[in-house]
Amino acid sequence: MLTVTPRFSATHIDEIPRDLQPLAQTSMTLARVLAGRGVQDVANLDTAFNKMLPANSLTGITKAVALLDKAIDTQQKILIVGDFDCDGATSTALMVRVLREMGAQVEFLVPDRFKYGYGLTPEIVALGIETYDPNVIVTVDNGISSHAGVELAKAKGLTVIITDHHLTTQAAPNADAVVNPNQLGCAFASKSLVGVGVAFYVLGNLAKVRRQANKSTTQVSRYIDLVALGTVADVGVLDQNNRILVHQGIQAIKQGRCCVGILALLEQASRQAADITAQDFGFILGPRINAAGRMDSMRIGIDCLLTDDWGEAQRLAHQLDKLNQERRQVEQGMRQQADSVLTTLENPSEQNSVNQVTHPKRSIILYQDEWHQGVIGIVAGRLKESYHVPAIVFAPADTALIEDDDAIKGSARSIEGIHIRDAIESVAQTYPELISHFGGHAMAAGLTIKRKNFEPFCKAFDEVIAAVADEVFAETLYSDGELTAGEFTVDFVDSLQTLAIWGHGFVPPIFDGVFVVQDYRVLKERHLKLWLSYPDVPFTIEAIWFNADFDAIALSAINRSVSKVHLLYELEKNLFNEQTKLQLRVKKGVLL
Repeated sequence: MLTVTPRFSATHIDEIPRDLQPLAQTSMTLARVLAGRGVQDVANLDTAFNKMLPANSLTGITKAVALLDKAIDTQQKILIVGDFDCDGATSTALMVRVLREMGAQVEFLVPDRFKYGYGLTPEIVALGIETYDPNVIVTVDNGISSHAGVELAKAKGLTVIITDHHLTTQAAPNADAVVNPNQLGCAFASKSLVGVGVAFYVLGNLAKVRRQANKSTTQVSRYIDLVALGTVADVGVLDQNNRILVHQGIQAIKQGRCCVGILALLEQASRQAADITAQDFGFILGPRINAAGRMDSMRIGIDCLLTDDWGEAQRLAHQLDKLNQERRQVEQGMRQQADSVLTTLENPSEQNSVNQVTHPKRSIILYQDEWHQGVIGIVAGRLKESYHVPAIVFAPADTALIEDDDAIKGSARSIEGIHIRDAIESVAQTYPELISHFGGHAMAAGLTIKRKNFEPFCKAFDEVIAAVADEVFAETLYSDGELTAGEFTVDFVDSLQTLAIWGHGFVPPIFDGVFVVQDYRVLKERHLKLWLSYPDVPFTIEAIWFNADFDAIALSAINRSVSKVHLLYELEKNLFNEQTKLQLRVKKGVLL
């Protein structure tokens, strides 16, 4: 049997929080799911705009709005400096659209990750001045650590407004205004806003100020689709404030009130806007936008979100889809290489280069000279999921420069219980010569080191991870319990999907149970399709297990219609040949 931990254990209505008991009378399972995520009252699920946190507790927002208001009135040239991921793309598109509608002179610049790296660097400031000659620079989804870039911009006489959400333990740069819920001293109640959420608050407040002064303005909520997309794609924690943003964005897209670029991207994925879910932002739209920054230039993705021409949107969406296919191929090759390196490292005598260093028990840190820096974050995430340890994957900053003193860039992903940015900062504080730059969050971070410092960094990181308690590395499998026979229906899936916005920090419902294997099939040598029976369910239940663990379920040992499996799974709907069926998406499983 799988060892699962109940997210919330309750078998009687009296064990359910009082304000959830009316729901429990209809469905104990739904009430148990909510209680397991800390919901005490269905009112916590309210996703109306008026339930959002007020903007006035965001430090710096009043000053930022005043500066933008003046810049619009005096026709100062504004340059938006974004980031090369989906959050940065949606933040940039939102800023450009809204400010232009207010009458501002606006251009945007996104650093090429392969030339300039992340943030408002002095090089980007110089490029921005040379190309656009701005009066005002506004950062979105970056800037909180850009001290040198801000100083250069100020020295050149520019006004600098930083809007960001990344963590920092230092004082903010000397900008004219800094808006970041995670800056020191900010009292904003939610620290989970992503970059586009911060931009939305700033622009919404600006629109309010200009409306009250009878100045040209616009309705910022028209672009809530961009906010929802960026929030989910950047894996923002779905507290109530973020759930409101995502829910409102989903409703806008379903009703066709969205950027035509989003509709074109959905068309490329053969998805209907009316059926969109929060998961589609993370698995369908986000990867296609991100592919631009990973494989080429994020300007393609931003242009797709900015255009109002359907033909142009289709052309750009097709280009993004091709880039995403290329990204998948590169990722698959890198993942195969990574698995090969890890297999080789199980036999230390076969280690032969700096490119093959890892700590397989408590962390995975890998580098190869030929790896693509645009995909290292995805590969790190896959390794983290497979091995349940922090993973850092490095690639050359420039594949033509792979000498010892040349830079390599790493992308880190972590597990619950290990704050990866703080772990990297600990290395930087103890060994300041090892890390050139770093930044990020609890679960994801980025850093730059010299190639010659790869092995010393691995050892230093291992010292930090060695102090982590052993139980952190024991993966806990949470379950919302077993379903009744009557809950294996498409209608029950619909009730789950409409109950709340699910995602990071408000995890989708996941159940477990014992099934009889009626039949199975291996797909593409990696995935497992199962046909199952369950007590009192009068039909065969279909299940899919992507990247199946064939060690846990040895196919040669399965006796059809007899063998039982214990599965941990999510419920979903599968549309095939215009017929919608219930399907289980297996997360873990074991043959009994």
